[in-house]
Amino acid sequence: MQLQIEHIIEGCKKGKQLAQSELFRLFSPKLMGICYRYAGNRETAEDLLQEIFVKIFKNIESYRGDGSFEGWLRMITVNTCITWVNKNNKAAKEIELSAKYDKTIVDENESENDHYPISTNDLMKYIAELPDGYRIVLNMFAIEGYSHKQIGEQLGISESTSRSQYVRAKNYLSKKIMEKIKK
Repeated sequence: MQLQIEHIIEGCKKGKQLAQSELFRLFSPKLMGICYRYAGNRETAEDLLQEIFVKIFKNIESYRGDGSFEGWLRMITVNTCITWVNKNNKAAKEIELSAKYDKTIVDENESENDHYPISTNDLMKYIAELPDGYRIVLNMFAIEGYSHKQIGEQLGISESTSRSQYVRAKNYLSKKIMEKIKK
């Protein structure tokens, strides 16, 4: 598989359309998942994915093979999604607005919930239903591994706001999961 990917990368560097199609076929499902988690709807996620592949093909010469290719693709994807969030600033405003009116104290030592028997599709649906601010912070912290400080810097919010948004997202998801289990 690694040799195949290296061959595809070389073909993309030469501008070969077949290699570009193959790269898209191999990686678009994973990258689409990232886009969807940030965008919250399929149409915007598809637009982001298209923009990301344009960037990938335009900048593939800069990939030198020092790290994993998939990691390089994920970095472009996450950065593009965060740029989209910042451009559309609706989520950042929503985060700040909800933080002003909610004085919830975040307990950093809160225990993790048990694992619940739900499908990945249900979980993705619940994540997509989150308000933009909650969803973006959840993605950046729990899935992409950013710290709350980094999230605050990226989104222009405070570290404590990032923490409270994350806790609210977890609480929302826990509630939805419990409702699903009780059915």
